[in-house]
Amino acid sequence: MQRWKMHQCKAVRIFTAIFGGAVVLSLMLATGALQPRSVSAAQDPSSSIVVAIDNFTFTPAELTIPAGTQVTWINKDDVPHTVVSVDHKFKSQALDTDEKFSFTFKARGRYEYFCSVHPKMIGKITVK
Repeated sequence: MQRWKMHQCKAVRIFTAIFGGAVVLSLMLATGALQPRSVSAAQDPSSSIVVAIDNFTFTPAELTIPAGTQVTWINKDDVPHTVVSVDHKFKSQALDTDEKFSFTFKARGRYEYFCSVHPKMIGKITVK
C-alpha cells in the first residue's frame, strides 16, 4: 500500500509539471512573449506589417510578404536607429524612440537591410 501511494504521488507531480508547463507556454504564446524570428504575411497584399526595433534588434528579423505589402519599422530603443536597404532601394532618417518609417514593397525579390548607426543590426524581407 505504501509503495502504491509513493507511485501515485510521483505520477501526480509529473502530471502537474507537464500541465503547468503547457499552461505557461500557452500564456506566453497568447501574450506574444514568444516572438518568431521569421514571419510570413497573409496573402492580402494591402496588409501592413510592423517590425519592432528593440534591444538593438529588428523583430522579426526575417519576413516573407506578398508584393504590395507595406512594412513599418518602429524604434522602441532609447537610441536612434536607421533602416537602410543594402541595394539602396529604401533608407530612413535616424529614428528616435517611437518614431516610424514605412516602405511599400511593390517588386518581388529579396531585400536585405541594416541600421547604418549599428551595422550589426540586420534584417531580410522576401517579397513573393
